[in-house]
Amino acid sequence: MDRVLIAGISGAGKTTLARRLSERYGLPHHELDALHHGPGWVPRPEFESDVKEFSDQDRWVTEDQYHRVLGDLLWDRADTVIWLDLPRRTVMWRVIRRSVLRAVDRRPLWNGNKESVRDWLRADHPIRWAWSQFDRRRTQTADRATRHPDVTVIRLRTARQARHWLRGTAFADV
Repeated sequence: MDRVLIAGISGAGKTTLARRLSERYGLPHHELDALHHGPGWVPRPEFESDVKEFSDQDRWVTEDQYHRVLGDLLWDRADTVIWLDLPRRTVMWRVIRRSVLRAVDRRPLWNGNKESVRDWLRADHPIRWAWSQFDRRRTQTADRATRHPDVTVIRLRTARQARHWLRGTAFADV
């Protein structure tokens, strides 16, 4: 596991797992949201080149997202995909809780951006996106796994499986 991609819908825990793998295995973590969002939530023009640059390296961990911009670039370069295929109820609880906390504490996210309750009305807000794209994202991830047979895919279907896997007790399909 040298080039690790964490797949799953918004709220599945991609960034949290990426951070933990980074700490445990010394993998450089490149958070795609931080690379993508410039001030005022405007996409950074360097995003794609930054991703290409770090993904050329021998070791990294990152989240599987921004396919409209990146296509299968990260899948093509990864050796392992950890797929957080959690139930919708778990994902929705997490993404709503995260959004509420961010809106209440107003802590800066990436490049000074802050989440507000007003943001929840946007069609691309993670709460709305996670709900509307849940099934589609699952199908797309399965399709990518089929198209990339040389990539080891570890599919974790519950938060409990993910915790056990991280501790070294793998219940997952490999």
